[in-house]
Amino acid sequence: MHPALTLPAGRFPAAWRTRLVRALSFVLLVLLPACRGYRPSNPPLPQPIPAAPHAVAVTTAVPEPQPPARTVATDPATPDDVVRAAIAVFGDSTAVAVADADAVGEGPVWDIDVRAYETHDRVEHYVELFSSKAKERFASRLSRGTRYEPMIRSKLRASGMPEDLTYLALIESGYDPHAYSRAAAVGMWQFMSSTARDVGMRVDWWMDERRDPARSTDGAIRFLGVLQKQFGSLYLAAAAYNGGPGRVSRGLTRFAEELEGAEGEDRFFALAEQDYLRAETKNYVPQLIAAALVAKMPSRYGLRIDSLPAYAYDSVRAAAGTSLAAVSLHGGVANGVLRELNPALLRGITPPDAEVWLRVPAGRGEALRVMLDSLPDGVLRGYRTAKVTDAMTPAAFASRHGVSLKQLRWFNPSWRTARKGRLVAGQTLRVPQEQVLADARDIPDPSLEKYGGSTGTRGLSARGVHVVRRGETLGGIARRYGLRESQLKAMNGLRGSRILAGQTLQVRKSTTAGSSRRKVTATKATSQKSTVKKSGGKAKAAKKKAASGTKQAASSKSKKNK
Repeated sequence: MHPALTLPAGRFPAAWRTRLVRALSFVLLVLLPACRGYRPSNPPLPQPIPAAPHAVAVTTAVPEPQPPARTVATDPATPDDVVRAAIAVFGDSTAVAVADADAVGEGPVWDIDVRAYETHDRVEHYVELFSSKAKERFASRLSRGTRYEPMIRSKLRASGMPEDLTYLALIESGYDPHAYSRAAAVGMWQFMSSTARDVGMRVDWWMDERRDPARSTDGAIRFLGVLQKQFGSLYLAAAAYNGGPGRVSRGLTRFAEELEGAEGEDRFFALAEQDYLRAETKNYVPQLIAAALVAKMPSRYGLRIDSLPAYAYDSVRAAAGTSLAAVSLHGGVANGVLRELNPALLRGITPPDAEVWLRVPAGRGEALRVMLDSLPDGVLRGYRTAKVTDAMTPAAFASRHGVSLKQLRWFNPSWRTARKGRLVAGQTLRVPQEQVLADARDIPDPSLEKYGGSTGTRGLSARGVHVVRRGETLGGIARRYGLRESQLKAMNGLRGSRILAGQTLQVRKSTTAGSSRRKVTATKATSQKSTVKKSGGKAKAAKKKAASGTKQAASSKSKKNK
């Protein structure tokens, strides 16, 4: 026996010594042959380069440490060797089957639960759709995503969230920073304006950070993190992201018996089987899973993905009202580059009321910072000001200064007009420079919100639904509708008091039918009044006519007597 495996006789019983020696023998038998082919993948840390005479010593940057990668061993122990050794040492009752080495690490890996649901009928439906009828569109969106996916994955990883949640942006918008839905949700992550403000984004006339890939990703991660803590399930959080946390909460309460026994991610699929969630929300998670399946194995499904340059930039501080065109001109940046890097700037300038971080091409940050600091403020400002000297229409003022009415409105959202629509004299308006207009975006008012389709919040109010606004509390909403907070929680299946802007709450029963009945009753009453009024009018007219006839007859009789 090897001296290293000899144990002191006095400390261990003979039986224990025998077992321990066998165990150590097995470890050596298995591991030593497998280690022969191992070579460390990381090179040794770089040493300083010797400096030449009168030269400054330069050291190369130390790369970020990476986990060592194993190379294939030249003569590793085979699975059969391991099994035979285990049987020899421990006996065949304790032998453990070893996975085939070729199968280990084969294929893609997901950090969301994909394998458990890949055979679900809705998942299979979308896998088929993404790889057949919608293949070209899906491939195009995946190609666009190659520009943003590294940034999104990096932010998800830093926050501790699964990196494969990047495919939510694929499902939401196809990685389009300027996507705009019928409900006025905007950007890659499709935020409503109130929800975006609630997670820390600026959304106003001048700037809409829902269109900024990095800022909107930060907001989406923050929102998804809150939802995951609330529901304890990633897929329920995704459903709430799409359909609203209030609706998911109410569904879990309403169908608690039907969901009994479902755990983890199965809870979403159990809830989706009920006749409750909207079809879009029911299909949202299956689309996510199908997208993750196809996106990580595009060649298997016949997709060709074109890679785009990664979304990378430097940031510099820019003064209020700075023109993107002026920065491009004086900084030697190609036209359109700053506009593409700063999609949140809506009017081709930084907001007139605050300095902000401006995205510039990677590697150009320091040079452009020096340039911005050296130029006078007026050189970079994207507009001039003009005073309204006499009352005139906005169109006449715009024509006088060489811009269209729409362009003048872009830069003066709060101009003051008199009753007849003329500008109030004495106010000062901004007149944009011609080169700035090329970077301005013609988009709807960013603060616009549409809930429940074209009927908006009025339609929801008629159905007894309240849309949570920024700054509202559960207790305040309850008092507004004459409820106790506990009642409001019970009506909406809420356990805590946390609510989010954009969330919908049931506050009373639908009033649509009652309103219709009241409207019909009111119409009938109005009609009856009108009939009575007409009848009374006719009677008065007849009486008046009769009286007139009597007077005429009396007058005629009087003349005859004369």
